[in-house]
Amino acid sequence: MNPSAESSQPGITYLNHETTVLSWLLTRDHKRIGVMFLVGVILSLLLGGIFAMVIRIELLTPGPTVISPMTYNRMFTLHGVVMVWLFMIPAIPSAFGNFVLPIMLGAKDVAFPRLNLASFYIYLAGALLTVFGMLWSGADTGWTFYTPYSTTSPTALTPILLGVFIIGFSTIITGLNFITTVHTLRAPGMHWTRIPLFVWTIYGTSVIQVVATPVLGMVLLLVFIERVLGSGIFDPSRGGDPVLFQHMFWFYSHPAVYIMVLPAMGVISEVVCAFSRKNIFGYKMIAASTFGISFVGFFSWGHHMFVSGQSTFGSGVFGVLSMLVAIFTAIKIFNWVATMYGGSIDLRVPLLYVLGFIFLLMFGGMTGVAVATTSLDVHWHDTYFIVAHFHYIMVGAVLMAFLAALHYWWPKMFGRTYPERWSFLAAITIIFGFIVTFLPQFLLGNMGMPRRYYEYPQEMQWLHVLSTAGASLLAFGFTLIAVYLLWSLRYGPVSTPNPWGSRGYEWFSGSPPAPHNFTRAPSFEREVHDYTVPEAPRVY
Repeated sequence: MNPSAESSQPGITYLNHETTVLSWLLTRDHKRIGVMFLVGVILSLLLGGIFAMVIRIELLTPGPTVISPMTYNRMFTLHGVVMVWLFMIPAIPSAFGNFVLPIMLGAKDVAFPRLNLASFYIYLAGALLTVFGMLWSGADTGWTFYTPYSTTSPTALTPILLGVFIIGFSTIITGLNFITTVHTLRAPGMHWTRIPLFVWTIYGTSVIQVVATPVLGMVLLLVFIERVLGSGIFDPSRGGDPVLFQHMFWFYSHPAVYIMVLPAMGVISEVVCAFSRKNIFGYKMIAASTFGISFVGFFSWGHHMFVSGQSTFGSGVFGVLSMLVAIFTAIKIFNWVATMYGGSIDLRVPLLYVLGFIFLLMFGGMTGVAVATTSLDVHWHDTYFIVAHFHYIMVGAVLMAFLAALHYWWPKMFGRTYPERWSFLAAITIIFGFIVTFLPQFLLGNMGMPRRYYEYPQEMQWLHVLSTAGASLLAFGFTLIAVYLLWSLRYGPVSTPNPWGSRGYEWFSGSPPAPHNFTRAPSFEREVHDYTVPEAPRVY
């Protein structure tokens, strides 16, 4: 049965079987929880984007422009806190992972539906406490909360520390839920070599979340104790060690980069197959490289500390281990390109974001190999070169994959399509705007411009103006996306069950899916994304 020939709006879907506000707030349906997470992370993206625009407007001129130096310090701190903890870490796993992972496995729900709902409310509580701290008096330490300044700062850092601490519990619960779901709720016949690559990346990410997040919780709690009780754990005047904080913080925060990027890579694997009309090239290598990245990520935190006084041998070891990540990443990129090579390419908006992702990941990855070289990092450390590097890797890659997932699964989630021309314009604007925003910052860093500085020499202004112009393009692109997606929820054409003709397992359910995903037990009788058979997926 070809799903494109039938209506995509079955009589009862997860959207219309109960429509009261309370039915949403108390739901145990993984799809509704995924949608609520999606709303939360999009609002966080909006808030973080507003902070970013204030920063870029301030840096239009070498001296004071619109805000004071202390306000500027608070702006870049709150921008980092919101984007890292409230948007990038939960964006893909908690929103899209919650929605499509059980469907990809042929399951009715996640293993622990009540805990899944609890993880959303824990995230919401942490986010509200963090925003309360921002409204109270903000924070001026940077999102890394480096000691000893974070233990003595006069700003309202305490509620922000507790907010991020609480959000960590949501991350751990979500990771445990996904691991258990993958192990126990796979449909009959779905062995380990038939699991979709998006599920593999969520599984690898969940392992990092469960293992590494408690370390973040401990170090934030220690900073909180030091601020409240003056314990002196990180205070050198009392025998403490501020560098100990860096070790503990980066032991979590470097693997956290892969909590952001690995799910993004899973999205890319799904979208590449769907719009190349071709089986994935090197399935086992892509899956294995996921765990290679997860494993090596735990042993490369020291490249953040090349100038902290650690031994030359230690810096060399951390540098080599950091470069291993590039090998595993290159495996994925080569396999994605090999999948597209010779495929029947259908250049739709999700694939356009994939191309932007690959470019930003390659560019950011090459600069990552450069900053893993100790002699180069000494010059670039704490300059705009580092800012540009991690924005290309973390923000750019995650945003491209997030937008690819949003456009790819939008018909699946809401049963509506969006205007193709407007979405193309927005995609091109965002990709171009991102490059224009952060490419000048590599040049600024190479010229020696320190990060977090409120003022700068006159000769650097043209690069800052160019960067602000790129940020304005980004703001326009995101505004355009918000307008046409909101329009499509009410006025968009009704989608067919499988508008892309994809062979992914999630398209075996309706669009939008039934309350329990399938009206009868699915039969995954072929490999995921198998384009060697002429029929599209049968809708169950």
